[in-house]
Amino acid sequence: MSNQPQNFTSAPGTTPSSSSTTRANHIGIVGVSPEGAALFYRQLARTGSLLASPDQQPRVSLHNEPLSNYLNAIRRDNWEAVGLLLRRSAELLARCGADFCLTPDHAVQHGVQLASVGSPIPWLTPTDLVANAIVADGRKKVGILGTKLVMFSSTYQTPLGMRGIHLLSPDECDADALEQIIYGELLLGHIRPESQYFVKRAIENLASRGCEAVILALSEGSMLVSHGTGIGDDMGHSPLPVYDASELLAEACIRRTLEIPA
Repeated sequence: MSNQPQNFTSAPGTTPSSSSTTRANHIGIVGVSPEGAALFYRQLARTGSLLASPDQQPRVSLHNEPLSNYLNAIRRDNWEAVGLLLRRSAELLARCGADFCLTPDHAVQHGVQLASVGSPIPWLTPTDLVANAIVADGRKKVGILGTKLVMFSSTYQTPLGMRGIHLLSPDECDADALEQIIYGELLLGHIRPESQYFVKRAIENLASRGCEAVILALSEGSMLVSHGTGIGDDMGHSPLPVYDASELLAEACIRRTLEIPA
């Protein structure tokens, strides 16, 4: 019986390579936000050191198209162009020997469905991983932090709703401020202390509306809040339990390379 997770998508009628039917030990990262891709690479290395021995560390290849190309396509609502950009990276990663690929960037997840059709290698996506983790913990109402495109779209609404989980986004004022923090700070590789304090308050607002946890649905999430549970003195410390999509994605990657069941 195959251990391939069900949240892998590949083109109808395509056959996995011989390496992917035995042990997929070469991970391909499709970068969108350079900062987010770099953070995910570090997360992947850290997760690998925890789950795998030194001689089991996977090969990792990374390719990215210019971030501006993605942003311009998204602004035009041209998801076909987004899918083509993602596919181009997937094809190059396949030529490098990658057995599967992923992007830690949530803003382009709609484009992944287009990129996966006819892709030479399967894609791993974070949305079902997050939803399954929330179900396993028995939580019914969660908040989400990310760009407005992600927070107010079906990216997480659909997989969570299908599992009976209610997803709450920040109010419009908080969402606008968060958008400015992401594009004005995180994409540039830094965050101001006052922005961390704001994010903590935004999570507290979600908690006051009944949220039991919060999803970090952005590749730079580790810069946004600390991964704690419970209110602390640190201004970057989350008042709610955190589901960091990048952490879950990194763990899924390493487990796949080692053929460890989820």
